[in-house]
Amino acid sequence: MSQIPEQILEIVSQSSHVVLATHVHPDGDALGSLFGFADILEAEGKKVFRYLEAPVSHLYDFLPDCGLAETDLGRLESFVDQAGVENVIVISLDCGDSDRLGKAKQELLRFAPFVVIDHHYGHRSFGSHLWLESERSSTGEMVYELAQAIGAEVSAKAAFCLYVAISTDTGSFCYENTSPRTFRIVADLVEAGVKPNEVAGKIYDNFTLERLRLMKMVLATLEIYGGGQIAMIWVSAEMFARSGATSEDVEGFINYPRALKSVRVAVFLKESEKGVIAVSLRAKGTCDVAVIASDFGGGGHRNAAGFRVSDSSIEDVQGKVLDALKKALG
Repeated sequence: MSQIPEQILEIVSQSSHVVLATHVHPDGDALGSLFGFADILEAEGKKVFRYLEAPVSHLYDFLPDCGLAETDLGRLESFVDQAGVENVIVISLDCGDSDRLGKAKQELLRFAPFVVIDHHYGHRSFGSHLWLESERSSTGEMVYELAQAIGAEVSAKAAFCLYVAISTDTGSFCYENTSPRTFRIVADLVEAGVKPNEVAGKIYDNFTLERLRLMKMVLATLEIYGGGQIAMIWVSAEMFARSGATSEDVEGFINYPRALKSVRVAVFLKESEKGVIAVSLRAKGTCDVAVIASDFGGGGHRNAAGFRVSDSSIEDVQGKVLDALKKALG
């Protein structure tokens, strides 16, 4: 069992009204942790406000209760007014940097206590109470153990959400962050009613035709560098427009270049808007891409990290990332 800070256990146990938040452009771990924890807290008799900057993407709209997510900060104010600000706590899940809270950052950080639960290496500390375990596979793992620590029941619905969180952040239990403890927790979730084949179908058999069109374009950009050690793909705003796909549709694309036998680091550059380039890094072996990402103002894990660059082009960012990787790989 994790050494969860006693103050966090007390705060969560004694709270009556909880605002749950996560990072912008949330992945499976962020969303699964948020909706799973919301169900756990409500079963304990607490009022929960599920805040997201944008509606849940079509990739994860199968998550139970995802329709209960709120994107309107005005609704948050109503929630606080009804409870009384002194009775509200905020819990940030899977967010390694306060800037990644998005446009609600200042609105959320005004609350105290502000609890942060995260597993990202290179976490930039914020909030009033922090529980950080960078060796953990996922925030979903941590949420499960927090539920166990406060004696809360994990329903079949919450178990489903937490299984999605853990499964996606471990690459379906393929990444090195998958530990014996991960499998013990997952076994508990399966015993609670989760069907692994059902979850896998929801996550991986959900492509749209637009996604496949975009994938064809993106894979055509594949280039190999560093004697086969580095593979790079990219997507432009124009490619999104031509394919009809959305920004969320590229999730998982980076796994294709990473799967090449000789590749030690895969890079995916995404032009999310004109002049803004999001960079994802995935590594195999000893190359610590979190260190590289941090040099560009980002972060993540040893084998999975990322960052964003503004006022630049794909070509410019490509050159800078290649230089950094070639240096790191020797």
